[in-house]
Amino acid sequence: MSEKELLIANEEYLKAGIHIGTKFKTKHMANFIYKTRPDGLSVLNIHQIDERIRMMSDFLSNYEPKDILVVSRRENGWKPLELMGELTGIRFVAGRYPPGILTNPDLDNFIEVKVVVVIDPWPDKNVVSDALKMGLPVVALCDTNNQANNIDLIIPCNNKGKKSIGLLFYLITKKYLENKKLIKKDEKLKYSLEDFTED
Repeated sequence: MSEKELLIANEEYLKAGIHIGTKFKTKHMANFIYKTRPDGLSVLNIHQIDERIRMMSDFLSNYEPKDILVVSRRENGWKPLELMGELTGIRFVAGRYPPGILTNPDLDNFIEVKVVVVIDPWPDKNVVSDALKMGLPVVALCDTNNQANNIDLIIPCNNKGKKSIGLLFYLITKKYLENKKLIKKDEKLKYSLEDFTED
């Protein structure tokens, strides 16, 4: 894949550190690791990241916003989720996932969705478990240290960094709106990449 075919310039991916993993690697993530740096950090393959972001966007585009739930226990994901939610109407939980909202119809805040996205399958394990009980597909951002069993679509990336998560959700938001024909291909979003990634 040439530089031209990437969703965004290679340097933007590098600047956001989307490809920098952890020192720990699981067997689930081995296929996505490009190399290990001298300092022991794993480096993910940017072309695979780009390809998986496309897959995630195309997959989510099969669903209406009300049928998607994105969850981030980790604070670095809260702002990008709020901006994505505002621009697309996709449902999200930023912070603690309320137990039972997918599984208990007697709860006041019970919701029905068709697909679940988590920023990290470890801190967001309760929503993964509930999605499994309900037979919902799970899309997860996975770093090199993540276990990825029970995940239907793995998006390899640095799922801890604010810039990395912001860049990913900027691209997902843009592609989702383009796929749904809500914006033209080169049309700018109301919020810039900087809005999604700023500290």
